[in-house]
Amino acid sequence: MTADLLALAGRAQRRTTVAAIFAGIAAALAGVALVAISGWFLTGAALAGAGGFAAVQAFNYLLPSAGIRGFAIVRTLARYFERLLGHRAALLTLADLRPRLFARLAGAEIAEIAARGGGTIAAHLGSDVEALEDLAIRRISITAAAAGALSGLGAALLAGPAAAAILALGLAVTLLATRFLAPRLLARPYREHGEALQALKALYVEYAGCSVELALYGQANRASAILADHARQLDRARLAIIRREGLFHGLLLTVAAFAIAGMLAVTGAALPVQALAALAGAGAFEAWSGLTHSLLQRARITAALRRIAALASLPPRAAMPAAPQANPPPALTLRADGAALTVAPGGRIRLAGPSGSGKTRMLENLVGLRRDAPERTWLGETDTTALGIDALRQAFAVSAQDAPLLAGTLADNLRLAKPGLTEAEMWAALEVACLADTVRAMPGGLDTWLGAEGARLSGGQRKRLSLARALLAGKAWLVLDEPSEGLDAATERRLADNLDGWLRETGTGLVLVNHRPGLDRLADRTLSL
Repeated sequence: MTADLLALAGRAQRRTTVAAIFAGIAAALAGVALVAISGWFLTGAALAGAGGFAAVQAFNYLLPSAGIRGFAIVRTLARYFERLLGHRAALLTLADLRPRLFARLAGAEIAEIAARGGGTIAAHLGSDVEALEDLAIRRISITAAAAGALSGLGAALLAGPAAAAILALGLAVTLLATRFLAPRLLARPYREHGEALQALKALYVEYAGCSVELALYGQANRASAILADHARQLDRARLAIIRREGLFHGLLLTVAAFAIAGMLAVTGAALPVQALAALAGAGAFEAWSGLTHSLLQRARITAALRRIAALASLPPRAAMPAAPQANPPPALTLRADGAALTVAPGGRIRLAGPSGSGKTRMLENLVGLRRDAPERTWLGETDTTALGIDALRQAFAVSAQDAPLLAGTLADNLRLAKPGLTEAEMWAALEVACLADTVRAMPGGLDTWLGAEGARLSGGQRKRLSLARALLAGKAWLVLDEPSEGLDAATERRLADNLDGWLRETGTGLVLVNHRPGLDRLADRTLSL
């Protein structure tokens, strides 16, 4: 599932990836040729110098020195474009993958989304997706490594088949060791690192959300200590990865050193040719290291893929019957604790009961945010648990207790209600919600940037902005959970008057949960839990 999403995301970058592959091949070939000719040239020049004036006069240094300069320029330019194009393709692929994953998440059952905290989802869409960058550029490293290894083997043949065979054996040993030994060494620390990072991000998001309360109650230091403990676990996992990768790189360098020494031991070629073959072998190992590095990341990528796959494989919301269509809209029936009330379209009902009695849970069950509440709710003759969220949002406009807001402008948050809203409609809704005067006093008005979760607004202002958004949705039923929380008594009375007039004018039904008595008069009937 994740591989399919990654392939779809990378389709638009196919040409860039192909160009990066050719640049990588050119860089690998030029790199091997550069070190090989350099070795031959330096050794030949040294021997010519030792042979006296006549040998120096006979030695042609112009062509090899020009070749060294040429291959150095080609290698530098090709490496630059390989990195530029390869990382561009990889980063744009991942930038396309994130919204695809988010779409899968947003299309899943609401209960599945609610079961995952914001920090966990952020870790999936952030660091886990970043881990796939190496997977996106693996095709580039594979072709460049193959080209470099083959060119090195070709140069090694000049020193004899035995030298080339030893080089091939050394390259094969490094590949097999990376393919089979590295996962055993690195799988556990990479898994622990991913889990520690995910836990730290999830905890940080939770603490950041209640940072004011932590400061007010003197618990900031305690929260910092808990975060520091999780950070130490992350550091331990990262240190284990570094140590094991260092150990493995040392092993690969040892194999390369023995392979080159073996090449020199078995060849009987002239000394300049030996230098050419040995340095070509070193260049081949350098090019091969791109592939081994990619394979070393396999454990990290596998762990990230496993976590992302759980996100990508979330089943989509089941196709549910459409909400009953009628004019007027269907009635609403609520049942709790053996009592049931049916409210006609345009009616108003209040859920009453002490804190913890299940009022919010019943509202969430009504609008499709959960299906496990013991209270039962019907829209017309249909149990709301048998209707999907897509159908229920056509009937209900919700202003939730926590008043979630976008990190955007005030108008951005209002436009979530429905497309095509005009500024006049926005101001009308803000007037009903008793927020228009506050917005007019802001320097940017409707274009005022609010920040994450409406950070520039007070709690009561966030509630009223959420209420204005629900009013703009224009649904048959308005569902309000503690809409006057955070308001002073005078503003609460004005809000009650405005809502009463708006409900009468539009004929919208109301389902209300409130603890403060200031809004009680909005409801015609009460269901107690």
